[in-house]
Amino acid sequence: MSPLLYYALPALSSYVILSIFFLRRPRLLHTPWTPAFRPCLAAHRGGSGERLENTMEAIMNSVAQGAGLLELDCQLTRDGVVVVSHDKNLSRQSGLNRDVGSLDFEELPLYKEELEVYFSPGHFAHGSDRRMVSLEDLFQSFPQMPMSVEVKSNNEELIHKIAGLVRHFDRSEITIWASEKSSVMKKCKAANPEMPLSFTISRSFWVVLLYYLGLLPFIHIPEKFFLCFLPTIINRTYFPFSCSGLNRLAAVITKWAIMRKSLIQHLEERGVQVIFWCLNEESDFEVAFTLGATGVMTDYPTALRQYLDTHGLATQAS
Repeated sequence: MSPLLYYALPALSSYVILSIFFLRRPRLLHTPWTPAFRPCLAAHRGGSGERLENTMEAIMNSVAQGAGLLELDCQLTRDGVVVVSHDKNLSRQSGLNRDVGSLDFEELPLYKEELEVYFSPGHFAHGSDRRMVSLEDLFQSFPQMPMSVEVKSNNEELIHKIAGLVRHFDRSEITIWASEKSSVMKKCKAANPEMPLSFTISRSFWVVLLYYLGLLPFIHIPEKFFLCFLPTIINRTYFPFSCSGLNRLAAVITKWAIMRKSLIQHLEERGVQVIFWCLNEESDFEVAFTLGATGVMTDYPTALRQYLDTHGLATQAS
């Protein structure tokens, strides 16, 4: 045996053993985050499968079903009002081809009478309430309801207004910063560092890579929420690419990479709550909870409520 192998093999073996040991027992190295809330049921766009997305009616319906978290996206109007809207442009939602930022809040149009549910293609939501709502109105109406606020654009005014509203209503512990972009998340964290963070896309890739390299047990994780798509919905209800071949490939790769119970359990042991989105079928609910997820994000809070009741799962644990 060469001298290199003589020393390298024992070192590598020791590293693998230590990595597996601390992957299963991360609390020996890290103090877990203490959760302010633990949602089993998270309502995507306020519960956009049963009522028109992001309306007060949709949110009240989700709250009635025992939602423990509301997932929202925010935009900024011309007169500086933070409005709850998934899209920057209003065409899909209202038929008006204008950006939210080009109108004052009072000028915002009504939603269409029906909207297709993005993660249930071919299904449409209806509702009597077609008005867009401001984030301030939601904070006033639901002061104790945890919310995930996603910022899609690098808009510092929007970020600071959200941070200010969260401070004003004293809800930093129950309002999650969410963004796909690390550059945006950095500004969010600076604007209100007391709010819990969720993983960005690049940070999610980084965590998965560290898991497979065996380094994850030794790395500090500042995020408290891992909001991740469930790979089994790709090419069924979620189509991230226009090419079906790429969707099939993405489904295979992400299912192999992400759907690891040991990864989910490690994150949960460290106080990082794992919530899979956006699941609208009972079979997907089953997969997510079998993996050990904290909760599920859905467009259909009534369906998930029924599943939780049937299987004896709590809506929200403190």
